[in-house]
Amino acid sequence: MPTRSFLTAFAAQVDARPHAPALSWAGAEVDYAALDLLARDAEALTAGIPADVPVCVPAHKSPETVALLIACSRQGRRVLLPSASLGPDALLRLCERVGCTHVLTPGGARTTGADPGSLPGPGLLLTTSGSTGEPKVVVLSEEGVDNFLTWAARAFGMGPGAGVLNYAPLNFDLCLLDVWAALAAGARADLVDPERATDGDHLAGLCAERRPAVVQAVPLFFRLVTATGRVFPDVREVLLTGDVAPPALLEGVAAAFPNARLWNVYGCTETNDSFLHRIDPTRSPTPIGTPIAGVEFRVLDEDGREADSGELVVRTPFRAEGYLDEELNRERWRDGWFRTGDLVRRDAAGLVHLTGRNDHQVKVRGVRTNTQEVEQVVLAHPGVLEAAVVAVPDEQAGNVLHAVVRRAPGSRLNGLDLRVHCAAGLPRTAIPGAFDIGDEALPRTSTGKVDRNALRARRLAVTGRA
Repeated sequence: MPTRSFLTAFAAQVDARPHAPALSWAGAEVDYAALDLLARDAEALTAGIPADVPVCVPAHKSPETVALLIACSRQGRRVLLPSASLGPDALLRLCERVGCTHVLTPGGARTTGADPGSLPGPGLLLTTSGSTGEPKVVVLSEEGVDNFLTWAARAFGMGPGAGVLNYAPLNFDLCLLDVWAALAAGARADLVDPERATDGDHLAGLCAERRPAVVQAVPLFFRLVTATGRVFPDVREVLLTGDVAPPALLEGVAAAFPNARLWNVYGCTETNDSFLHRIDPTRSPTPIGTPIAGVEFRVLDEDGREADSGELVVRTPFRAEGYLDEELNRERWRDGWFRTGDLVRRDAAGLVHLTGRNDHQVKVRGVRTNTQEVEQVVLAHPGVLEAAVVAVPDEQAGNVLHAVVRRAPGSRLNGLDLRVHCAAGLPRTAIPGAFDIGDEALPRTSTGKVDRNALRARRLAVTGRA
């Protein structure tokens, strides 16, 4: 995110190292001087738009879009940065909610017809994934972003001469690390083309060609890259985020990146990264670990009392200002503390383990069951490569659990094997009633997470309840 402090740091890089690479994209490099020039040219796109009216910049990944975001920040504007894949009707509704009168792209500006909002001061407006309902608009704070950019550069050694692979879409908070922290520190951000984000050979070739020092991505990226069998000795920091990585994948990542430290990074759009854990691929399951310096946390039970298991509540120097929706702010924020909605447990060593979401709780035969806890047990089987557990309605039980599993190559895994495995680690009501085992990859969302909604719809269609 291009804050005022970022702009100062970026200007210093332009002055001191104008011909050093700032971005790589589509086989070419853009140096700091060229990126600065692109940003200056982009400032003309906002002509006639009042400075306190937010503008919408769809996150089409390119050096030109990065430059446009820098240009808007130089003008002190609030920018709504939605997904590039958002449909036109949904984009218009979002612009109306925020008060964006114009949509800007590197090719020009168009009006939305929305009533103008008033959000003075620079900064980005991001949206949550919307996986639990309508996407929420999150207002990032300059102070929180600046704190994060400083921490990230120091924690992972980003600086002149270092490459940082950017796999996530530009509208993801992950880009605060692999684009904005990289540019502020004088490193090179290697942008992955979203059109080729599921091409394992392309991704592996990019890692081999660009030789980044830091690679941050969701497990899907690492699953695709490790499947190629290639090794990347130049990478020294690997950050896994966004979803659970099964033990077999972690072993493959350790082999593919033999000289890298492996990190499990936990956070959300509202708080940015909050927990960090150095991964030991021989130990499972992987915890989210311990809080980053300056981050405070609590674990609260259903009655709001401190406990060893319950909802994770955090207060962090990287936090956002809040939501645009004041009712949501009152519901989720209090005195700087944010209710994450994530369920965790704290072990005897003080490490925090993610066990699920409040909204992943279902009743099976009257017993409260967390589908993500069940998934973790299934994933622990050595013959399982991927797994998802979904709840489908049942007249007698209320809900029954259905597990969809992709088995490891060469495995003869069957439903009986998994039922016996689950019986050793789960109460009887939490054992899936059916196992769908195959060799095909599970469907994924645009963020690289398993598309549980699609799997649930598929099961409902099979049972005739769709």
